[in-house]
Amino acid sequence: MPVICGIALALCFFSQAIFAQVSTPTPTATRTKTLVFLGDSLTAGLGLQPSDAFPALIAEKVRAAGLPFEIQNAGLSGDTSAGALRRVDWLLQRPIDVLVIALGGNDGLRGLPIKSLKANLQAIIDKARVKNPTLKIVIAGMQIPPNLGADYAADFARVFAELARENNAGLIPFLLQGVGGHRDLNQQDMIHPTAAGHRIVADLVWRALEPILRKG
Repeated sequence: MPVICGIALALCFFSQAIFAQVSTPTPTATRTKTLVFLGDSLTAGLGLQPSDAFPALIAEKVRAAGLPFEIQNAGLSGDTSAGALRRVDWLLQRPIDVLVIALGGNDGLRGLPIKSLKANLQAIIDKARVKNPTLKIVIAGMQIPPNLGADYAADFARVFAELARENNAGLIPFLLQGVGGHRDLNQQDMIHPTAAGHRIVADLVWRALEPILRKG
């Protein structure tokens, strides 16, 4: 009898150990996701240290919030929507979870056709979503002076809202809101923000991005 009780007790402990091993979930590490800023000289931070450009300031906010995102600044000075479309395949070789598109300023300054601007930006979105159907996209709108006519300037500004609506994307109506036209917030060319201007841009972009990143 003592031997039988001993065997039964051992089996009881053994079964409990197996149950504990199976029922305890193994913790999984949170994957670091990627947030990419695709833009031109405004994104690249022309005339400033890279750490002063608004994508780097967004990276600081992401770290402070403890969000699992790696930030990539894919801004290229002088880039147009067509130029960005030509290089986006290279950019998409790595997984992207959130894409901020801040393009169009150079198209507008050069008076390029608005239909081409919209088609190029749509093609970038389509390529990105083929790679990742769950990709979150934010479109940063731009505005230009009416040098090329009021109709051109108005049609140009509408493109970004149309793209955001048609693609269920987030929208920043005007990337340089509160900065554009302010001499104390821009470099001598009155096009590219100073470090102080980039801090304002970063706050604006963060208000649109933070809810998306927290859901992500």
